[in-house]
Order: sequence, then C-alpha cells, then structure tokens
Amino acid sequence: MRADITTIPVAEVFERRDGCPICRMRDILEDRVTEYITGAAMMEPDVRIETNREGFCHPHFQKMLAKRNRLSVALILESHLVQVERDVFAGLPLVGKKPASQGRSAEKSAGTCFVCDKIDWAMERQLATVCRLYAEQREFRQLFAEQPSFCLPHLSELTALAGGMDKRYGPEMAAAAARISRMYLQSLAGDVTHFTKMFDYRNSGPDADWGNSRDAIERAVGYLTGRDAL
Repeated sequence: MRADITTIPVAEVFERRDGCPICRMRDILEDRVTEYITGAAMMEPDVRIETNREGFCHPHFQKMLAKRNRLSVALILESHLVQVERDVFAGLPLVGKKPASQGRSAEKSAGTCFVCDKIDWAMERQLATVCRLYAEQREFRQLFAEQPSFCLPHLSELTALAGGMDKRYGPEMAAAAARISRMYLQSLAGDVTHFTKMFDYRNSGPDADWGNSRDAIERAVGYLTGRDAL
C-alpha cells in the first residue's frame, strides 16, 4: 500500500486488526493530546490561552489525571478557574452580569474542551484519509474488509462519510462496514447469552466452559458506545 505522511497513521491503525479501528484511532489521538497538554506544552503561553478559555470535559480531566502529573493539572486549573470567573461572573463594576447572562456564560464555559477540539480536528482529517484510501487503493479496501469490528457509533459515522464519496466506492464502503459490524454484533450477542446461561447451576462447576463470554459485558458496552466499560 502506497504510504505518505497522511496515510501512515491510518494504515497502522487498520493493520492491527484488533477491535474497531476508528475507536483505536481516537484512543491514540486522545492519549497523545493528554500527554502533550500535561507535559511541557502546559507552559506554552499560546496553549495556556486556549486551555484557559476552553477547559476540559470530565472524561478528559480523568485521562489527564491518569498521567500521574497532578502538578501540571493543578497549574492548568489555576489559570482556567480565573478565566471562568472572568467569563461567567465579571461584568459591570459592583454589579457583575445579570443571572440570565451568567447562566448562558456558564453553559458555554462548561460545554467546551481543549482535548475534544484537538481530537475532533485530527479525526476529521484522518477519516477523510480513510475515505480517500478506500477510493484509491485496492490494498486498503482489502484491509478495511478484514477488520474484526466497527462499533455502532463509528459505523454511523462511516456510513455518513460514505454518502459523500464517489458513487463507485461510497456504497461499497458503507456496506462493508455494516457487514463487519453486524457479524460482530451477532457473535457478541451469542457471547452475552452464553454468559447469562453460565449462572444456571447446571452449568457451574470447576470445569464450566465460559468460552469467550467472560468479558462479553465489557465488549457489548464498547460496541454500543464506542467506549470501554469502566
């Protein structure tokens, strides 16, 4: 498969053939951005201006804290909280903003995330590369068809993107993604059913055959939401 600086990250994600490749693409980007923001970047003035303004959503605060650099998170929060007070509450001297204005400002401040924005920007471009590779390279179409799973949220996204592709390849890509996703769903449903049956006393014992069902709940959550179960 022909490679360049834009196709290599996409090809590497698909070549693993392990779970949903789009989930893996997002997870890699998520890890890189949280590593970046809790590292030296937190001291870069232009980055801090962005993080002060946008803040972070709860899942990405959790991922930042998982990096074990609590000082970095505290320093980011120190200036972000000052910005939040200024944006939400500051207004006319001694009066501040009216309650309705405070509410709108609070909603805006709570609804943005620096990490989400960076990931969305990168995902849009990488998914465009997926579509381009599918249309241009037979080897990638084969690689796409060999994926073990596409989760439900990313099946929806791929189907929507396929609608904007060349009519020779868009419907084909959507159909391939749907076939893979449905086959995985059927296998997953069987594992979940097997898991429930293992709680029947007739199936218990030291030699009980759990098959592939032990992690069926977690895999089902991942398939339905595009996120690992807690």
